Amino acid sequence: MTVLQIVCTGMLAFGAIIMLASAAGVIRFPDFYSRLHAGGKGDTLGQGAVLLALAILSGFSLVTLKIVLIIFFIFIFNPTATHALARGAWLRGVEPWTKPESEDEEADE
Repeated sequence: MTVLQIVCTGMLAFGAIIMLASAAGVIRFPDFYSRLHAGGKGDTLGQGAVLLALAILSGFSLVTLKIVLIIFFIFIFNPTATHALARGAWLRGVEPWTKPESEDEEADE
């Protein structure tokens, strides 16, 4: 394996791990907003790393230009879509999760 292939393999693994962690966050987090945050950030970064590795492996060609354009659109539209979903949920009245107060704190007051 060449150094380029090793670097790209590392980037592919990094992207896959980020997307896996993002999926775990979507399952594990308590409310819509934190799940949306985990999904949006992890999805954007994971896809960007995987596509960048593929662009590097493909060499300089028309395919590379297409992959770079896809990366550009992902980095523009994923956060925009996440913001639109969060704003729509807020306007609809979805409240963020707050930590419930414990009985000890209530007894002190």
